[in-house]
Amino acid sequence: QSQRRGPRPDMAPEIAAAVGFVSSLLRTRGCVSEQQLQVFSGALREELAEHYKHHWFPEKPFKGSGYRCIRINHKMDPIISKAASQIGLSLPQLYQLLPSELTLWVDPYEVSYRIGEDGSICVLYEATATSKAATSKAASSYGMLTCKNQLMLGRASPSKNYIMTVSS
Repeated sequence: QSQRRGPRPDMAPEIAAAVGFVSSLLRTRGCVSEQQLQVFSGALREELAEHYKHHWFPEKPFKGSGYRCIRINHKMDPIISKAASQIGLSLPQLYQLLPSELTLWVDPYEVSYRIGEDGSICVLYEATATSKAATSKAASSYGMLTCKNQLMLGRASPSKNYIMTVSS
């Protein structure tokens, strides 16, 4: 515990996963240059680190989860809009570039998202509390998990395998 100097280093992989995900959403529309994306990513990284500074509890990962949740629900999350203003993106432009319904959970050891109110929850980043020392390695290996990869890794909601039968 003495090697931990504050929350900032602990949350770096989680913030990197969240920033990478939001940046990739902007990148896919092709309306934002790579240079703008880099500025946006840096601004978002700083905003999240500052916002989470006193709300990051690795020993209780879900404590403060609501505070760390990034939400677009026909209303733009202020952290995203603040970072976007650094590259001159207006709110109407953001609404065009990002999903109208997005929830991004940034918690110690796990970052996940859902697009749409009824969409599947997909894990972007995952590490275990016991592998704290390997967190930076996990960030590169778990990077951007797709829903398909998530299921293949056994992260499906039901903890058991179910067989679906169809009768005619």
